[in-house]
Formats: sequence, structure tokens, C-alpha cells
Amino acid sequence: MPARLRALLTTLAGALLALAGCAGDPAREGRPPVVFVHGNGDTAALWYPTVWRFESNGWPRERLFAVDLPYPLARADDAKPQEGRSSAAENTRNLAAEVAKVLRATGAPKVVLVGNSRGANAIRDYVRNGGAAVVSHVVLGGGVNHGVWSGDFAPGSEFNGSGPFMTALNSPQGPGGLEVTPSVAFMTLRSDTNDKYAQPDGRWIGQPKMATHTPYDAPALKGAENVLLPGLDHREVAFHRLAFAQIYRFVAGQAAARTDIVPEAAVTLNGRVTGFRGASIEIYETSPQTGERRGAAVHAKTVGADGWWGPFHAKPDVQYEFVIRAEGYAVTHVYRSPFARSSDLIHFRPARVADADRDAKSVITMTRPRGYFGAGRDLMSLDGKPPPGIPPGVPGVSASKLKLDEPAMRSVVAVFNRERIVVRSWPLGENRLVFAEFQD
Repeated sequence: MPARLRALLTTLAGALLALAGCAGDPAREGRPPVVFVHGNGDTAALWYPTVWRFESNGWPRERLFAVDLPYPLARADDAKPQEGRSSAAENTRNLAAEVAKVLRATGAPKVVLVGNSRGANAIRDYVRNGGAAVVSHVVLGGGVNHGVWSGDFAPGSEFNGSGPFMTALNSPQGPGGLEVTPSVAFMTLRSDTNDKYAQPDGRWIGQPKMATHTPYDAPALKGAENVLLPGLDHREVAFHRLAFAQIYRFVAGQAAARTDIVPEAAVTLNGRVTGFRGASIEIYETSPQTGERRGAAVHAKTVGADGWWGPFHAKPDVQYEFVIRAEGYAVTHVYRSPFARSSDLIHFRPARVADADRDAKSVITMTRPRGYFGAGRDLMSLDGKPPPGIPPGVPGVSASKLKLDEPAMRSVVAVFNRERIVVRSWPLGENRLVFAEFQD
């Protein structure tokens, strides 16, 4: 055999082997775009660890979209306009517009929709009323699919299972009388008894003596694959690594290779200071032992009308302090764990000092946006003690506030399971508030 032909066949064989080795690689199989939809009053920022987990399994970054829906809080009465809040129909229309953008940007024929809490309402409404043609899969984590309550209390609420919105949403579809649109694959993820919005009484909606008529399995839907995640809470069934494993399996048709997050060598961060024009941000590297700053600001910017505060080139092994200033708000100091990967979903909201806290020298709040603190379930502490304000029973509180009477600044340690964040007790007398925000 001539040498040139032998070399050509060797090259071709190598290429075929390489192609065979790519089988099952999401980055090379044109995986569908995934659109993540947040819940009531939340932002797209809650999804960045989930996006990172998809990326760590080879899903292309340019096919992962977490949307920020305008006015994410639901109205008290869905039929009555309320400033700063959206109706169910408005939320659905906003989601439809975002899906259309994703389809145009990617050229894909269909998308996958993944939602939490109120996001499930918008997704189901969109799919049922015209969106099914461009949706292949739907995953609903902690979906309030049969309402948070049913009855005479707040009869016009989007969350009333016997109200007009929920009644229409759950009316039978297809020959099997399903609660899902038959042409789309649906999966629900729910807790056993730990979802604060699937409880027999209304204590988590301020009505402790009211029977909700909402069973623990209310997030399940007839016609969906209904998955139970025991012990997880209302948010964790969407954002926890165990939830990710189920989402990936259902969407990809195969198990995820990993549920941890693979670090990147070069990390670029961005996001918005939501709702504020002319806000400013400063970023400092801090000591993981003391929370003290290691030098001058490594990034500073006055935010424009678009709200974007970056880009910022971060170190993946460094803890940062973010300082946000906005007129009419406290100087807000946010401490976070190191960022393992790049993201443009790192959003911030400045805070105001509560009247009840003005007698303190410093106020430090530890927060968990992607889940709740479970007394007896989670290992957690704030300044070496059990975090204040965490009730026993069903996890339903995502923030714990510590008020200090000491005038001198010092280090304060916040711990939640595997995460440890050290902050500084900035003085309230200078109109400053401090937050330790956990990723998990």
C-alpha cells in the first residue's frame, strides 16, 4: 500500500475514533437551549449554580438561559392592578417573549423550560396556551401546581387552588384527562413534608389556623413524571444538587457525569444591581480567616441605566466583599464564597435598615437564596451560636439576622453545612448593613 494512502487511511480512522468518542457529549450533539424561570419575587441569580453544573457536564454555556421576569411578585388579587407586581397573564407573556428571544438567538426549534415555585405557573400557562409547539421538556421544582391553599381566603389570588387561574390551569387536557399538555414531556420535583407551600395549615402564609386543603403531594401533576426528593425544602427541590441530577437525567436522557462544579482557570463575573440607576459597586478581596480586606478595591463602577456592574475578572479561589451604594438605601456589604466559574447572573439588591434594628451597633444577616435553614437538619451557626430566628419544623426561613451591641468592628463567622463565610461587623451608625450569602 502506498505510504500516502496508508497515511490517509490512518488519519481517517483516527477521525472516526474521535467522533465515536464524542458520542453522548452534550457539547457536540446540539443539546436544546434550557431556559430557567425563577419564582415569586426572585431573580435569575438563583440559577447560576445549576447553570454551572450543566456546564460541568459539557452543556454549552451559550445554550443555557436564566431569565429575569419583570415585576416578579404576584398581585394580591390577580384581576386587580397592583403597583410593582404582575398578573399571571403578564408573567406568562413575559416568559413567552423571553422564549422567543432564545429561539431567535439559537436557531433551535424547541427549548427546555425549568422553573421553581411561581415560575411553574408561567411555564404551564405558556405551554398550555400556544407554547407547546416550541417546548420539548418541562421540569417544575417546587411548583405550586394545585395552589398554596384552596378556599375563600384571597379568592382572586394566583395561588388559590380553587381560584380562576388555577382552576383553568388544572382543567383536564387530552384524551387521558391529564393536568399537563400531552405533547410535552413533564417532570415535577417535590418534597415529602418539607415544602412550606404544600402544608395542611396556613402558618407560612400568615394564617396558622386555616386549613389549606393542600396535600403534601400537591406539586405532582397527572401525566408528569413525579419525583420525590425526601427532606428537601421548597427551593431545594429546584436548586439542590440532587434536584440537578434529576433535571439533567430527564432533559438529557442520561445520568449526569457529576453533580459537583468544575472550576475554571479564568473567571469573569457580571450581573445587575437590579432596579437602580446610578448605584455604584466596589469589590475587595478578603481574608477567608478574618474577612478583612486585602488592599484597595479590585473593581469599582457606577452602574448605568442597564444595571450591569461588570465585567470583573475574579480569582476562583478568593472570597470577595461586594459593596453596593444606592441613594435612599444603606451601604450594603455582601460577602460571598469564591466563584468557581464565570457567570453574568451575579445580581445584587441594596438593602434598607429596618426600624427595629436601629438600636444595634451592627447588623449582620446570613442568607440562603436557594433554600431555607432547617433547624435540626442543617449544620449552621452565626458568630459561633445557633442562628437567631430559625424555627423548628418545616424549613421556611432563608435569612437569620444578628444584632451586635459592640461598637468595635470585628470578624463574624457564618457557617452553613460545607460553606464558611467570614464578614466584618460594619457599623450601623454609618448606615451600613452586612450580609453573608451562601451559594448552596
